[in-house]
Amino acid sequence: MIEREIDFIIQRLPFYLKKEVLDYVEFLSSKYHSTPDSKKKFKFDWEGGLADVKEKMTSVELQHKAMDWR
Repeated sequence: MIEREIDFIIQRLPFYLKKEVLDYVEFLSSKYHSTPDSKKKFKFDWEGGLADVKEKMTSVELQHKAMDWR
């Protein structure tokens, strides 16, 4: 039922808006459609990225600095 409603509305749109609808539908599909390949594990490649900073400031000081950057 909803497909008919969507189709009816899309048919009335000008071509350039139909293209935008297509782009948006593809975006939603890629965002919410999960496949085995799209479920990647979280990487820890950032680990140790601030190793050189630990000699200069504590973690609390670093948190305060991060708040200043926002």
